[in-house]
Amino acid sequence: MADSSSTYDIIIAGGGTSGCVLAGRLAAADPSLSILVIESGPTTLNDPLHKQPARYMYHLRPESTTVKFNVGRESAALDGRAPVVPCGQCVGGGSSVNFAMYTRASASDYDDWATVYGNRGWSSAELLPLLRKCETYQLQPGKPTHGYSGPLKVSYGGFYPEVGQEFLNVAAQYDKSRGLTDDVNGLFDCNKYGRWQKWIDTKTGTRSDVPHNYIYPLLESKTSLQIVTSHHVKSVIFRDNAATGVEYIANARLGSSTARHTVLREHARRLVVLSAGAFGSPAILERSGIGSSSVLDKFGIQPLVNLPGVGQNYQADHQLVLTPYIAAESMHTLDVIVENNEAEIQKWTKQWKENGTGLLATNGLEAGIKIRPSKTDLDVIGDAFRKRWLDYYAPAPDKPVLWIAAGSLLAGNRPNVYGAKYYTVAWYLEHPASIGYSHITSADDPESPLNFHPGYLDSPEDMALHKWGYKRTREYARRLKSYRGEVAMRHPAFSPTSKVAVGPHDGPVSVTAPDLEYSSEDEKALEEYIKRAVTTAWHSMGTCAMKRREENGVVDSRLNVHGVRNLKVVDLSICPGNVAANTYSTAVVIGEKAALIVAQDLGIAMEDADALTFHARL
Repeated sequence: MADSSSTYDIIIAGGGTSGCVLAGRLAAADPSLSILVIESGPTTLNDPLHKQPARYMYHLRPESTTVKFNVGRESAALDGRAPVVPCGQCVGGGSSVNFAMYTRASASDYDDWATVYGNRGWSSAELLPLLRKCETYQLQPGKPTHGYSGPLKVSYGGFYPEVGQEFLNVAAQYDKSRGLTDDVNGLFDCNKYGRWQKWIDTKTGTRSDVPHNYIYPLLESKTSLQIVTSHHVKSVIFRDNAATGVEYIANARLGSSTARHTVLREHARRLVVLSAGAFGSPAILERSGIGSSSVLDKFGIQPLVNLPGVGQNYQADHQLVLTPYIAAESMHTLDVIVENNEAEIQKWTKQWKENGTGLLATNGLEAGIKIRPSKTDLDVIGDAFRKRWLDYYAPAPDKPVLWIAAGSLLAGNRPNVYGAKYYTVAWYLEHPASIGYSHITSADDPESPLNFHPGYLDSPEDMALHKWGYKRTREYARRLKSYRGEVAMRHPAFSPTSKVAVGPHDGPVSVTAPDLEYSSEDEKALEEYIKRAVTTAWHSMGTCAMKRREENGVVDSRLNVHGVRNLKVVDLSICPGNVAANTYSTAVVIGEKAALIVAQDLGIAMEDADALTFHARL
């Protein structure tokens, strides 16, 4: 074991989205504050594979070193399939590799954190100033729920593929009851169609990630912020139940395989923060002796605090299904980028460098809706979902049931047809009823696989919604002007004689055509398809839940780990309940809120810190 001679004021274990926001805000507020961020993945500084929004699929290759692939247990609900859930593993975490979709939670999601789970200071009214603080909204001016001077830019990107406009044209005619909006992410309402915003700077065409906007500029200035990359935090060091430092080792995937056997130590004068995500943070706690005694005893770990909630409450991700369709050859799609077509990439790179526009300046996810079912839709979904609707959704009219969107690419397994054009009409569940868990399988190896069960389809309500999601999205897709049929290998195995059989078509059906009707045999094929196709939306959360200790909580509303001192968790693992959104926005606001809390705890002057005190007394 090698002991570092350095001691820092704050050590942050994990350089993901929330951790980088926290580090950046604290370093900017007090440049003398010595902060060490230890990140298990590589740097992303000025790398076009991170800065160009359209390159996100590159990071999901099996050989990727910027994400970690977490393999779940074989699941009976998935007919024995073991789901794989990636998470960001690079500086900036998910913000550096995600799909750059600007999607915000419903106000009532955050209100639930405050009221249902007892976390004062975390309501939508109290978080809205921080949601505004983080962004510069480059679209319409004067929107009351948006910010106009923050580090992260929000726009429609630098290119508008045809599928977005076609989807909105169809939606306006096919579903006149819901209507259109110019802001699908206004926070307080939903159930309208609109063009989808993106975490992209409209002036430069670059991804609005956290490290390039919160962290990297500070490394070039006179601050005491340092980042160590390619190292895993193994455990927290304690003295008299107070966190005083961390032990960490090299990431074998990114360096010498022998170096990983050398355990390094760093010390913290004032605070240790875990920001390693929904997989990493509970694992560090368990290896440090904080968790369920049943887990710790299994691996001979000396217990420090019995917290049964550690690693529990995994929020079943958002259970995504990506259903692709064949597109007209005239369409612009990101398939040329996904296929790594060098000539096309060079052409679009030239345009991107010149003025920040073109195919590389978009994510291809152009339009959609956060949808709530009508009475007729509820009848289609069926009785399996009825109680969930009445208990959870009906009292909260801002809560959508599904996210649905049109994308200008085929993501995932592709037909062996190079150069073909595709689009996808996808959906995910906004608040799955299923709940999972994630625990360690080794007392001292951060690279050992996790005992992980995401819980996909464990609850029948989720299957009922997925079946509706397929039926609903297919009706949009087959009406688009550029529709040329289904990619059969990625659809249910309907009988060739079925009225809903899939395959190539000459063109779309009329917008006024009747909806498809599914036989009992078709329904069975659809269920088998969902079991085969449902996958991660890369939105893991909840495994160090911000709840009361007696309710299986791990941290309190000031992010302190129950039962110890000088240790906080700051990442998506603290979410006590799910959010109806891609999780980047929530990860950022957690980092912003944590910065105010830590500044207040340590007596650091920071803008908005007084507002935190005021709201906490409401």
